[in-house]
Amino acid sequence: MKKKILLIISLSATLLLSGCWDVSEPQRMYYILGVGIDFKDDEYEIFMQIIDFSNVAKSEQPNPNPTQAEIGRAKGKTMEEAFFKLYRSIDQKVFWGHMTYLILSEEAMKSEHAIPIIDSFLRHRETRYQIWAYCTQESIEEILLVTPIINKSLTASKLSNPLTSGAQESFIEPINLRKSIIGLNEPSHEISIPLVTINKNWQTTDQSAEETALTGVGILSKDGFKGFIKGEAAKGLQWMQEKKSRGAVTFKLEDGEDHLTVDLVEINLDVEPIVKNNQVKFEIDITFDATINGFKGKVTSDEIRKNIIAEVKKNIKTAYEEGLKLDVDIYRFSEYLYRKDIKAWKKLENNGKIPLDEDSISKLDIQVNKVNPGRKTFAETIEE
Repeated sequence: MKKKILLIISLSATLLLSGCWDVSEPQRMYYILGVGIDFKDDEYEIFMQIIDFSNVAKSEQPNPNPTQAEIGRAKGKTMEEAFFKLYRSIDQKVFWGHMTYLILSEEAMKSEHAIPIIDSFLRHRETRYQIWAYCTQESIEEILLVTPIINKSLTASKLSNPLTSGAQESFIEPINLRKSIIGLNEPSHEISIPLVTINKNWQTTDQSAEETALTGVGILSKDGFKGFIKGEAAKGLQWMQEKKSRGAVTFKLEDGEDHLTVDLVEINLDVEPIVKNNQVKFEIDITFDATINGFKGKVTSDEIRKNIIAEVKKNIKTAYEEGLKLDVDIYRFSEYLYRKDIKAWKKLENNGKIPLDEDSISKLDIQVNKVNPGRKTFAETIEE
């Protein structure tokens, strides 16, 4: 009787365990962090970044193996064909659930395949909607090989986690695949994808080092690629973000010799569409606090306010004018009207966008609530 009971228990345990027999062990899989897509000569070229997770949770002892990732590349008439060519040279199963970012080359953005590329990653059952999207004019392979400063884990890089560095300066707002699809489906049917470049301003004890930087945006619409807005021309975007952001402006003081850099925080934006005589104008109100750091000479809060307002207005107008050159609704004014007055939007829209010109911004009101001098007053800490 006892033997029969033991046999039944053994058979039951075997049946319960059988459901896990086909599960892959974590150490027997390769994990993808980033993917780059290029398109040239009527072929896709894909770059697959496989990372070493032993660097993710580092101990106090340095890792003797400096290689954090390996990059595989392949070409194909379709993106899927290129990936399957790479699978032939991979030793273990590939896991896509940790894919964090996607980079599109300029040629991939210009081709009619950019939106289908995004759609393909959204449809894959292992990928997530929160994958960050970027574009670049530089070598995708070189970008994927860049390691963070002081050899931190790649999972802590700017491309993997742009919100971390964005807390210090939100120059370019990151966008994920979910927001990309929403932006392309809703007015003005355009999205701003952060532009990635390689920054060579870093140095180690024995050689130069590189880091990635977000230096502008590439504009993608449902009808195709519109162009890039780069550098200082894109600076106005950070003042027109609806979420909390932080930035800085630099300007000359009244003496004409010294410059002052001011941190702008607690930025609040309000955009109000005003419809009159079948025309729409936009009134923009922005408020923020300012914090000054080091400075030389005498300066007053009124002088600081005046210069901040002038600089922010110039940034906003410059980015807006650059958008008009590309036929881009860079601040998504069409969506503001769509949300506020859909009847007016239906009368004015053309292919999802409302007509815009240099006079579409009827009011640009900038208010500086507080000017914080830091730990001291508006006087020099060290007197000459």
